[in-house]
Amino acid sequence: MLGKAVIRGTRIPVELLLRKLSEGASEADLLDAYPRLTREDIHAAMRYAADTLAHEEIVFIGKGSVDDQD
Repeated sequence: MLGKAVIRGTRIPVELLLRKLSEGASEADLLDAYPRLTREDIHAAMRYAADTLAHEEIVFIGKGSVDDQD
């Protein structure tokens, strides 16, 4: 999947699950659509997203950045 996060043991991208959930799909919908998927997989995908956002770092570059005092 070219470096994209996937559910372990599958080729289901985490991003796909999160997108479907954000569009209104329920856990039951996802479990029906992807038989190899478990509830624990869905919860792990949500934890992964939360952890990724919690450790997000903002880097200012170029003119007008915080460190640019000219």
